Amino acid sequence: MIKRIYIVLTFTFIGLVAAAQQQPIYSQYMMNPYLINPAIAGYQGITDFNLTAREQWLGYGEGPSTYALSGQTRVLKTSFRNRNRMIKSRVRRRRPSGRVGFGGYVFNDMNGRIRRTGLQGTYAYHIYVRDIQFSAGVSLSAFQFKADVSPSDLYNPGIYDALVQEGKVNADFSPDANVGFLVSGDNFYGGFSATSLFQSSIQFGIGNSESAYRLVRHYYMLGGYKFQERRSDYAFEPSMMLTFTERLSWSLDLNAKAYYKDDYWVGLSFRTTGTAIAMFGMNYQQFYFGYAFDYSWGDITSFNNLGSHEIMVGMRLGDSARRYRWLNRF
Repeated sequence: MIKRIYIVLTFTFIGLVAAAQQQPIYSQYMMNPYLINPAIAGYQGITDFNLTAREQWLGYGEGPSTYALSGQTRVLKTSFRNRNRMIKSRVRRRRPSGRVGFGGYVFNDMNGRIRRTGLQGTYAYHIYVRDIQFSAGVSLSAFQFKADVSPSDLYNPGIYDALVQEGKVNADFSPDANVGFLVSGDNFYGGFSATSLFQSSIQFGIGNSESAYRLVRHYYMLGGYKFQERRSDYAFEPSMMLTFTERLSWSLDLNAKAYYKDDYWVGLSFRTTGTAIAMFGMNYQQFYFGYAFDYSWGDITSFNNLGSHEIMVGMRLGDSARRYRWLNRF
C-alpha cells in the first residue's frame, strides 16, 4: 500500500544514485573539511564561519539540494599581557590551555519529497608536538526526517493508506554522533572520520527495528599536501578523499588546486563514480568565496544535463592577529 513511499525512501537513502551515499556530498570540502571531520574544529587556531549552498541536477524539478551553515573556533591561550596581570593578582584563575576547539553545524538536505534537517555540536582537542598537531573530535547531532507524499504519488492511488493522506507529512526524529582524527602540519594534513555511529533508524507507522530504514556508517579518509617554494606567490595542493561504507560501497576523489598569493585559486577534481568538478575562488580581506561545477556521466546524465552547482561563502577571523607571538596561537 505504501509502495511509493518505499520507492522514494530507497531512492533517498541510496542518495546521489551514482555515489550510493546516504550523507550529503560536497565538492569544496577541502575549503571547509569540518563538514566531514569533527577534528577540524579549531585546528588552525582561527574562527571560521561558512555557508554552503548546493543545487544538483539543475533543470530537474525535484533534484537534490543541500544547504549548510557551520562555524568553528579555537579557545586560545591567554595573551602575554593578561598573563602578567594574573601573576600579580591574588585571585588564582584557570587559564585556557589553547588545546580546545568548538564547532557547530546546521543543515537542510532535500531530495525530492524527502527532507532531512538537523544540527550538530562539536568538541575537539588538539596537541602540538614538534611542529605536528594531533587532533581528535566528537560531534553529537540530531536530525528530523520528513517524507511528504500525497495519494497521487502512490502506485495505486485508489488504495487507501493511512500514512499517505493529503496534507499529511510523515516525520521522524533521530540522534546520532560522529568522530574524527587529524594529523596536520604547516603544509600537510591527513585525517579519518566516521559518521552515523548510532546507525539511526527511520520508521513510519507500525513496524519494528528489523523493517525500519537504517543509516549505515560512513567513513572518510582525507589528506593533502601544499607545495610552495619559499617566498613564491604560487602554490600547488594535491589532495584526495576516500569514502566508503559498511556495505562496501565506495568512491575516491582526486583533487588538484593551484593558488596565487593565497588569494585566488582554481581546482579540478575527479570522482570515481563518474563526476568531474571544476572550481575557483578568491579571498578578500577576511572573506572568501568559492564556486564549483559538477558534471556527471553515465545513467545519471538524463537527470543531470545542466550539471550541479555549489556556492560557498565564508569569513575567517583572527588570522592576522594570531601571527603575533604574544597571543601564543597554540
